[in-house]
Amino acid sequence: MSSRQRCLALALALSIASSAAAGADTRPLAQRLEQIREVNRFVPERAMPMLLAIEQEGRAAPLELRIEFLNQLSGGYDGLGKLDEALAVAEELVALGRRHGHNGAMAKGLLRKAYMAYRHAELLDSHQLTWEAERLANLTDDVELKVRATIAAGDAFTEQGNFPKALERLQSAAALARKHGDPTQIVMSLNALIELYGQMREYDKGFETLAEAVAAAEKAHSPGRMSTLKHAEYSLAAATGQYQRGLKALLDSLAIERSIGADSMVAYTLVNLSDCYLKLRDYVNAAAYAEQSIVAARALNDAGLEATGRLNLGQAYLATGRLVDGKRHIEAGMSAYENLGDQPELQSVLVEYGQALERAGDLPGALRAYHRERKISNELFERRRQRAVLDLQEKYETEKKQRQIELLRSENEVNSLQQRIWWLLVAVFALASVVVGLLYRKVRHTNAQLHEKNKELKQQSVRDPLTGLYNRRHFLDYMRTTPQAPVQAGPDQCGALFLLDVDHFKHINDTFGHAAGDAVLTAISNSLGEILRETDMIVRWGGEEFLAFLPSIPRSGLDEVAQRILSGISAVAVVHGEHRLAVNVSIGFAPFPLSCGGLVLPWERAVNMVDMALYMAKSHGRNRAYGVQGFADAGQVCMEDIEQNLEGAWRAGKVKMSVVLGNQASAVQAA
Repeated sequence: MSSRQRCLALALALSIASSAAAGADTRPLAQRLEQIREVNRFVPERAMPMLLAIEQEGRAAPLELRIEFLNQLSGGYDGLGKLDEALAVAEELVALGRRHGHNGAMAKGLLRKAYMAYRHAELLDSHQLTWEAERLANLTDDVELKVRATIAAGDAFTEQGNFPKALERLQSAAALARKHGDPTQIVMSLNALIELYGQMREYDKGFETLAEAVAAAEKAHSPGRMSTLKHAEYSLAAATGQYQRGLKALLDSLAIERSIGADSMVAYTLVNLSDCYLKLRDYVNAAAYAEQSIVAARALNDAGLEATGRLNLGQAYLATGRLVDGKRHIEAGMSAYENLGDQPELQSVLVEYGQALERAGDLPGALRAYHRERKISNELFERRRQRAVLDLQEKYETEKKQRQIELLRSENEVNSLQQRIWWLLVAVFALASVVVGLLYRKVRHTNAQLHEKNKELKQQSVRDPLTGLYNRRHFLDYMRTTPQAPVQAGPDQCGALFLLDVDHFKHINDTFGHAAGDAVLTAISNSLGEILRETDMIVRWGGEEFLAFLPSIPRSGLDEVAQRILSGISAVAVVHGEHRLAVNVSIGFAPFPLSCGGLVLPWERAVNMVDMALYMAKSHGRNRAYGVQGFADAGQVCMEDIEQNLEGAWRAGKVKMSVVLGNQASAVQAA
């Protein structure tokens, strides 16, 4: 059957179902639910009126049909974005299953609840619900339910980054679907497997699986399933740089979706088309499809989709020189992400926005985007750190309770032994004393272990779990409780602040994975420990940033330290799997305390000045260090102006700076 014939088949199903909803439909309820099911999967806006028309009959139907009706009703509300209504029906489905001891009903309801938790970004709850649904589904004879639950479990492991378990689950789902012979189930399982292969960067396997899935979709006569596979093909093609193939897949998908009236799918395809044209640098078409996607998203009341469309439109405008319009749309898109609470996506957008502004020559705007991205990065980093500390505390409390139980058990044993001793001859009293002494030593040993664990927990609160360096909290506490002026051996001595940022760190994460990024951060922290002295404080400042505080150093030696750091880190080769990664850093530095005339800047403003110097190093080519050495006559400068635009003040002669180049130049420039 051709694509056109498949589209006509679904259109016929829509026509029959609509006609049935308009007049009296005498067909059995099971037949009508089966007719609505495929429509509900891809065109929920058409299916929901049909479901609501038979709601009274569906709720009064025999148990199996009632379960199927409630499952479809929850799915329809979900497809329309009515998450509260979808969750309420899912809860009703779970309660129905518990009341009748029906594992299938409970599994379907829990799967629906898991989807709702995922929509609200509650991933931990979503995964727990999914795995419980999988357990219950495997207790039934419902093959389709087993396939769906196994796919959902595989997706949950994928979201955790546990690719081996995800692969095992999804391959099991595909094997079960093949054994059952239902082409729709085969397409579902293979589509999830294609997405996993894409994340694992095993693109050849992804394309092989895609070919099998397309053949199954042909047999299923489902244009909606074929459309989802076109999106899978686009993802693989874009990941492998085959943008023309990806563009054709999206245009084919758009034609299918419009022919069956799948408005929500059309909206997402329009967004992907605008993104694809951006990659192809066809900014006219990118803007056109972005504008269409915004209109479609508004019709669906989908704020996240509209935000993505605005970001694409803004990038297209920036690329064509329409800076004001581009900024307006990008800022509107980012504001929507802020309202939705999607900080990881907002951080990624800010990186791209800053780079686009830098290319357009708007350095102040790029600097603002950079600082916003750094702030979000630090907030996310702090949340992960707090989560790690809470996990450690939870583990410690569990171990502490276990030790208390063991201690109580030991004490009970002592009491039992003492009762026996009273009934023994006086001759065994010495033996009882020995036993008590041993138990007392055991208690003392346990208390000593508890003391050590408390010390370990305190140490963890001021150390970064990945690198073992001091964390930002420790540095802030140190600066608040330590006098501003460092200990000086003479007039030629000073303290110093060095702020480092790993160059192209996002590219490393995106290309080789977060495990490679962690290996890079660990290698850099070890290298800094070798380059700097034991008396120097090295801090993991946030994400990929490090701060070094040197309490005492010759004033003439700051550039030399910067050169040592640049050269030392560039010489480190990070081995990750089969790859050897070479990394560089950009640095901003300044003496500390930093003063202008008789005014000594507070340490917070000194750190901000170093941060601005770091940004200059990033924007002037990376792999270099920019150092603030001092200021012109205090009567001729305004610190507030310098803090607003350090580069402009430098070029105007109000700030004395030095530039230290990395390996490519290996020289120190002064200005």
